[in-house]
Amino acid sequence: MLAIYPLRVYNVTVKKNTPMGFVGYKRGVFMEEKKACPGCSHKTKERSEKEYKDLINRLSRIEGQVRGIRRMVEENAYCPDILIQVSAVNAALNSFNKVLLANHIRTCVADDIRDGKEETIDELVMTLQKLMK
Repeated sequence: MLAIYPLRVYNVTVKKNTPMGFVGYKRGVFMEEKKACPGCSHKTKERSEKEYKDLINRLSRIEGQVRGIRRMVEENAYCPDILIQVSAVNAALNSFNKVLLANHIRTCVADDIRDGKEETIDELVMTLQKLMK
């Protein structure tokens, strides 16, 4: 079965096959369908308890920071103060991305390369390109 990942909003309809799978536009949303492992309905990753807790803790802190920014806006806080907090959230999200990407390369990518799945390199390159926009 194929999993669907929304990527970007466009207003045209295009369909083509790519090394990553079928790509097309549906209802104005760019959709990419990736082939999953046999017997799976989508790609998944089993994480260690430590990795899982670390990621969830980071996301919980970021969520709290965003709620704090909302509260600042609701309470008419001074713009530079809000901007500084937004910058802190951006830095926290970038840090989260770095940790997740490093774990992905050490586990998923390394395992797939050892198993001879060269298409994983293409997927990693596409992911890095999206992160560097």
